[in-house]
Amino acid sequence: MTLQHIALESDWLHAQQTGSYPVSTRGQLIADVGFTHCSSPEQTAGVRERFYTDVTEPLLLLTLDEPALVAHGLDVRWEPPAAGVDELFPHVYGGELPVACVGEVSPLR
Repeated sequence: MTLQHIALESDWLHAQQTGSYPVSTRGQLIADVGFTHCSSPEQTAGVRERFYTDVTEPLLLLTLDEPALVAHGLDVRWEPPAAGVDELFPHVYGGELPVACVGEVSPLR
């Protein structure tokens, strides 16, 4: 299954300098939330619509390499994003995302 994460361009550029991506979701760090919020390709447009419509900074779509996540000791779990929500979203547990776990980066328009 393809896992995607919406990133602010500035956050991704910083990650490339440090070697790891610390952002869970817009305005929140993995260290505070406990995991990285992701989506399937079918869910990404809805996530962008709900949480990023007011963002003026360029957005990027990070496509994660699931075998690389596992190789780095990270765990993917499909869970509801909030209590009472039936739809499951992929969450990546185990710490910051190494930039090596990102297989593709593309502009998100």
